[in-house]
Amino acid sequence: MDLATTFAEHGRLATESDLSLPTASSTLEPCRATPAVAPYPDSGIETVEDIKGGKLAFTSETSNSGFKAPSAILKADYAMEAGTDFEPVFSGKHDNSILGVANKDYPAAAVANSVLNRMVSREVVSADQLVSIYKSQTFPTTSYGVANTLNAELQETIKAAFASFEWEGSALEEEFAKSGEAQFVPITFQKEWEVIRKIDEANGVDYTCG
Repeated sequence: MDLATTFAEHGRLATESDLSLPTASSTLEPCRATPAVAPYPDSGIETVEDIKGGKLAFTSETSNSGFKAPSAILKADYAMEAGTDFEPVFSGKHDNSILGVANKDYPAAAVANSVLNRMVSREVVSADQLVSIYKSQTFPTTSYGVANTLNAELQETIKAAFASFEWEGSALEEEFAKSGEAQFVPITFQKEWEVIRKIDEANGVDYTCG
């Protein structure tokens, strides 16, 4: 679970002044995750409905793109629920799910396409080892949240540190450059995370602090 999600889930990103800073492309558009359902070729799964009666790999129950989003979509758009219409299995992270499908340990997996694209670009897996049969609405990937309860001066210092971070020669550049991401850009909890709030609402998730 990334930091921005943690802040959001505990209600600490509640105003327009709150900021989440994800990795992003050089066009200053936030990097977004598109949850996708990907089986391996010849798995017998050609449509989402073909998953019924079988197994579908997720990352973890706290993951937006690896569980929450695909679960809500399967329920809302296909009337398919985990544990009833198919058996959910959990790999721990997107990389494991992708490798599991590529090695035919899982018949299909719900993964973030941005992670899949990076693994293909690094030649960890090849594009012909998986077939995408569904892609959802997109939302930001790994993000870093600034809590609005922090001292205002400290908030600005943190934001400035991200905005001025030098990517060139860094491990971040090595990891993200191949997928066109080259800097941090600001996003708000209200706008870019709206789809996640809808997903949580559809799943009956309540983060009220008692």
